[in-house]
Amino acid sequence: MGTFRNIEEAKAFFEKDRFASTNGMVLEELADDHVLCSMVIGENHRNALGGVMGGVIFTLGDICFSILANHLHYPTVAQQVSINYLGAARGEKLLARALCRKDGRSSAVINVDITDELGNDVAQFVGTGFKLRRE
Repeated sequence: MGTFRNIEEAKAFFEKDRFASTNGMVLEELADDHVLCSMVIGENHRNALGGVMGGVIFTLGDICFSILANHLHYPTVAQQVSINYLGAARGEKLLARALCRKDGRSSAVINVDITDELGNDVAQFVGTGFKLRRE
């Protein structure tokens, strides 16, 4: 059983993450072992060359990581994260799928694969979450 009783409770909590929510990032699925987030790519998400801004892709990976990490154990904060950009988004929507690779006593390692809706690989985000003590 995760921290959040259902997806609505998780959505309400992460609605407070204003940067992600105002940029259109949406929680689509919440399970004990994975999270799916998405966002429709708008003109305000593009860089000067017309591609999706790296920071937008990073933020989608980060919010997806954060939701799963805090569902596994609340509160959890990012201890270390990295991203590899794999290719340009060709579609109009980005999807981020987070899976927990290791859920330890004090940390969790979570991989987030980011694709477009056409199935093209866009990025791989890897985060280590540090589990804070519950007060």
